[in-house]
Amino acid sequence: MEESKLPSTFEEFNDARKASFMKVKEFKDAGGRLIGFLCSYTPLEIIDAAGAASVALCGTSNETVPTAETVLPANLCPLVKSTYGFALADKCPFTYFSDMIVGETTCDGKKKMYELLNELKDVYVLHLPQGQQRAYEADAWYQDVKLFKEHLEAYYDIVITDDDLRAAVRRRNRLRQALLDLYGLQKLTPSATTGMELVSSVMASTFSFDIEAYAAQLEELVAKRRAAYDAGERPVGADRKRVLVTGCPLGGVMNKVVKTIEDNGGVVVCSDDCSGERTSSMMIDPEAPDILRAISDRYLQIHCSVMTPNDGRMENTLDMVERYHADGVIESILTACHTFNVESARMERAMESHGVPYMRLETDYSTGDVGQVETRIAAFIETL
Repeated sequence: MEESKLPSTFEEFNDARKASFMKVKEFKDAGGRLIGFLCSYTPLEIIDAAGAASVALCGTSNETVPTAETVLPANLCPLVKSTYGFALADKCPFTYFSDMIVGETTCDGKKKMYELLNELKDVYVLHLPQGQQRAYEADAWYQDVKLFKEHLEAYYDIVITDDDLRAAVRRRNRLRQALLDLYGLQKLTPSATTGMELVSSVMASTFSFDIEAYAAQLEELVAKRRAAYDAGERPVGADRKRVLVTGCPLGGVMNKVVKTIEDNGGVVVCSDDCSGERTSSMMIDPEAPDILRAISDRYLQIHCSVMTPNDGRMENTLDMVERYHADGVIESILTACHTFNVESARMERAMESHGVPYMRLETDYSTGDVGQVETRIAAFIETL
């Protein structure tokens, strides 16, 4: 097997990035298969069943946005620009060493960016329906998931059996349950951990090559936090205002939004973005007669704002407000994310009709609005 090559700019990287590149290089040189993905709609069980590790590639840093803007328009979502910038600059080890990248036709910005990304890396694009309620939409998505399975079989010269898929479902269900148990700590009053630890742990689950090992780590963390709580430890003050964060992925604005909430008298008790509690709760029956259909049906039910209508998202957020005893809701929207931005009007009405304080916060990955964001979040928490 030919040894993987490092990027030509490797020596310019800091020590942490060099270490990340070497870790992924070792995985690849040992024969590991690696597939990058960008969206919660990606049917990860199929990647698992192909014997490949899957890693999330959504850009979460402003570092590579200027590089991306040499090709992409400036008035584009920072997640899209950051993702493309990391690929263009060879600064992300997961993107650089991935066998292929799996995209999807969610927003127009990502959909067209994939055409450019495909010039740098093999990109396979899943064609997602625009709704969930019509029978042909579920059928069309099932056929697309089936095509993806067949693509991986041809790409790696393998056969993915139903038994492979069922085993993958069981592993993913275990990880999802571990994440749900971690979220469950936040239902306690006061919560048993901080929102920063919660969101960081959820993000880390998308970067683990070994699903079962990471599930075991989460199970150990939950047991440790629960035991400490039962012993009387209270890491979060009882006077903290309980905030549920919804909207766009939080990865690139975790410090700007989550940390700022917790630096100003709040605690994030739940995240309702596309990788949050909502999707973790969506299990798959490993004994389903048609396991591939069960997998495709599960993913189509994700309530992203690209779907129309999308009533289920508002209903689910209201349900979480009650279950997590949230005092208020902050919707974090990335600049130029038109679907979430437009849908925020409906989210606001849904929250206000049930007496739930709500704030819409539009931002990007830059630091230019940090002061304004802190002022607005602090003011909102004071009203709770």
